[in-house]
Amino acid sequence: MRASFLIFVILLPPGLAQTIVPPTRPNIVDPDSTGTVQLTAAEDHQRMLDLLHITALRPGVSQNGQGPNRVNWDESKANPWPNLPNPLLLNNGKPVKTAKVWWTERRPQLVELFDREILGRVPANVPAVHWEVVSTTPGTYNGVGTITKHLVGHVDNSAYPAITVNIEADLILPAGAHGPVPIVVELSGAYPPAPPRPATPAPVTGPKPPAPEVGPPIKQQVLAKGWGYALLYHNTYQADNGAGLTQGIIGLCDHGQPRKLDDWGVLRAWAWGSSRLMDYLETDPAVDAHHVAIEGHSRRGKAALVAMAYEPRFVVAYISSSGAGGADLARRRFGEQLENIAGTGEYHWMGGNYLKYAELSPKEITPADMPVDMHELIALCAPRPVLIDGGTLEGGDGWADTHGTFIAEVAAGPVYRLLGKKSLSDDSGPTETLPPVGTALLAGDLAFVQHPGGHNPQPSFDTFLEFATRYMAPAAAAKTPNGEGY
Repeated sequence: MRASFLIFVILLPPGLAQTIVPPTRPNIVDPDSTGTVQLTAAEDHQRMLDLLHITALRPGVSQNGQGPNRVNWDESKANPWPNLPNPLLLNNGKPVKTAKVWWTERRPQLVELFDREILGRVPANVPAVHWEVVSTTPGTYNGVGTITKHLVGHVDNSAYPAITVNIEADLILPAGAHGPVPIVVELSGAYPPAPPRPATPAPVTGPKPPAPEVGPPIKQQVLAKGWGYALLYHNTYQADNGAGLTQGIIGLCDHGQPRKLDDWGVLRAWAWGSSRLMDYLETDPAVDAHHVAIEGHSRRGKAALVAMAYEPRFVVAYISSSGAGGADLARRRFGEQLENIAGTGEYHWMGGNYLKYAELSPKEITPADMPVDMHELIALCAPRPVLIDGGTLEGGDGWADTHGTFIAEVAAGPVYRLLGKKSLSDDSGPTETLPPVGTALLAGDLAFVQHPGGHNPQPSFDTFLEFATRYMAPAAAAKTPNGEGY
């Protein structure tokens, strides 16, 4: 056995395979004294590969353009699989021609495919959450009077007391508001909040483009409109790493055991937490719970898109630089790739079955074999409005492939039109043409803008507020998209 393994290593071309399975104990894990299994991300990742009978994955691309697997920045090479799955085609091949068939047949089919193959399933035994207002603090934010409520959602762990899970959040309301106010929920990675990371250096040479106008801080812009702002600290209830999958809400539901292949990943868990925060917001008399938006940037943008797709109570979404695993197409070859997410650093975001679409050996499976792609995750948000944004390659946001997210948004358009809403549109009507940098497409219920800067949600946030205002007015009717909820 050992000799054959060594021969395989010698014959494999350098840089071709990301993961090679050694002849070790494949699925034997040892619990600690509480019964909870402790694995490193590498051990858990290997365990998933063993369950899938995968011996090698294709490697992710190199962000700095070095090595044998360089990232592609060439648009002419970016679409090796141009034929996308049709969101309006049933599994039996019949077209979806009515809204009723969408709601009763096609949408449930897409949810099942994303649950099984991409994001993982939320288990049936997710425990209840009891919310507590821990503190209420008056203050100011950039000259705007505020009241901040620190919230803790205590997750019932009576079924497995070895793991304690709490959801931390801050609700910042404008002081002196006359009646309930709309809320913008932001998925935030750290508690207490951490400063934003610097933009990714631009991967091209030549003159640096001028920095975009970024405007006031996001929270200040929201409060200035008389709206409130909620910061959901998602890492408090599910860690952003593979080693934490037997802890947090995922570990609690699994009683400290490793995931099954179709169990939920971290993005789905973060989105679950946003739904539980929505539960609280519906009980707070200071909140207009019929007008709650959700927004997120980068990995938080991925989770915000998942939340919008699965939680009908969110009225409008801002998805910023979400890239691979978010609004970008897996069938694209530009910037970050599915293979990067399938590696040990990011695989935990997804369900285990997602890894098979990066398989190299014993058989090669590619993103073209996926039964869905991310335009259909956008379509699951329909008919509610979504604004997708990103920066430019020259500005430093090429990794997130803003053009690819535009193509995905165009491909989601037929579902919006079927449901009586407007797809991506300019003043002349529906469009499939990428607009110039800085020109926003806001005439439809799907909206898009690309700012000239890097990996930063702030330059487009004023555009989001302009777009969201027509859906967040308190006088607007508060109904679920199909009149019944989903």
